[in-house]
Amino acid sequence: MNTISRRGFLAAGAAAIGAAQMPRPALAQEVAPISLSAATRTLDIDGRAATVFGLAGPGGQGLVLDPGQRFRVDLTNDLDTGTIIHWHGQIPPNAQDGVPDMPMPLLSPGETRSYDFEARPGTHWMHSHVPTQEMQLLAAPLIVRSEEDLAADRQEVVMFLHDFSFRSPEEVLAEIGGGHGGGHGAGHGAGPAGPAAQRMPMGGMGAMQGMAHGAMGGMPGMGGMMGMAMDLNDHDWDAYLANDRTLSDPEVVRVERGGRIRLRVINAAAATVFWIDTGAAEARLVAVDGQGVQPLAGNRFGLAMGQRLDMEIDLPTAGGAWPILALREGARDRTGLILATQGAEVRRLDAVAEAEAPAFDADLAQEARLIALNALPDRPVDRSRMLMLGGSMQPYVWTINGAVWGRHQPITARSGERVVLSFHNMSMMAHPMHLHGHAFQVVGLNGRRVAGALRDTVHVPPMSMVDVALDAGEAARWMLHCHHMPHLSSGMMTEFAIAASA
Repeated sequence: MNTISRRGFLAAGAAAIGAAQMPRPALAQEVAPISLSAATRTLDIDGRAATVFGLAGPGGQGLVLDPGQRFRVDLTNDLDTGTIIHWHGQIPPNAQDGVPDMPMPLLSPGETRSYDFEARPGTHWMHSHVPTQEMQLLAAPLIVRSEEDLAADRQEVVMFLHDFSFRSPEEVLAEIGGGHGGGHGAGHGAGPAGPAAQRMPMGGMGAMQGMAHGAMGGMPGMGGMMGMAMDLNDHDWDAYLANDRTLSDPEVVRVERGGRIRLRVINAAAATVFWIDTGAAEARLVAVDGQGVQPLAGNRFGLAMGQRLDMEIDLPTAGGAWPILALREGARDRTGLILATQGAEVRRLDAVAEAEAPAFDADLAQEARLIALNALPDRPVDRSRMLMLGGSMQPYVWTINGAVWGRHQPITARSGERVVLSFHNMSMMAHPMHLHGHAFQVVGLNGRRVAGALRDTVHVPPMSMVDVALDAGEAARWMLHCHHMPHLSSGMMTEFAIAASA
């Protein structure tokens, strides 16, 4: 049985993925670091064995920290290749951020590196900052619980989402970039990510191409020629996973009658946007990207790659089974898990729905409904920067301000400044834009001012503009990139270069 009671969860500490049984707690005052290893593992995917990567903590894949517990981790690379892990949603010192050679090199096979910083509460995750390794599932949940979580006394369930291919990431990227079927990618190849590419900060393949392309294929009026639907998905993956499983053998989470659930959903997919559908289990969205929002009732919310959603679900007092499904946007594919009381009938669900799910938030309607619980304090804006998001399916190249990584011009600011970044997407694909080392607030949607959610990853639909405000942090080079792996791999990355205050 892959669950525990609400009160049983409250005793848990550093732990495993989703609803897996939690180990004994690591007390906040303990000084011994947690051991975490990057290693290979084998999954059964629809009856077929698959060798993938993973991040194993004391109780399985991933980590759960108690309120006030520092992130004190010894990371060991048990792979036969170099790797480095980014703590997505955390704000460590820049040297611990986990980007190749910015400033620390990859961990060599067998090497151990120590991390120690104050952990930010919320639903976060960790993943390799080598794109091909993230595509091989080198990622896991990173849950930092708050005192409010303890007081809420809810059974916590994590749903960790992936897209998966039995082929190598290099083959998938070549197919997407080369237009050899399997989705809509066409034209300029991304190229395989060899050792040289791995040493570039999560996107070196674009730099190796030695080409800088402008915003092609994203000009006004092209939607009628291309059709937005054709650009929703670059690739048809072999499987879509929730907690490493498909709907042919989903995780069944045992819950209590009248159970109170906090569902933490993490989209760790390489190139798939999902809708989270709770069906008959009415939910309230209470946090995005680990940051609280004013509760929003509903049973379907979407999230792009790199984003997280926290939902509260109050189950009926009668027994039963409640599928929690992740629907691939623009397609019929789906995955998910099932909440079920003891003895309830659990029916088999098809991995293919009867109808396609719509595009996610093309009009920014969901984002417009989100209001931060703890907004940034009001203050004058010191600096504004426009980031033009461009690219095309053919040739397959994706850019920021007309340039690929390696030919980019850094976005600059000074530590302590209030900065507004305006993401203006002039392409026909959406881009989940992720900034390292900062949380930002969504303050503008297509020119309309809003007091939106605090985030670290924002979905920018085609032909749209999203403004975010932030206070520039540590003086250092911080990555700013699209979290769609094929886009990133073809160059869609720049840096937020912060200078020390004058």
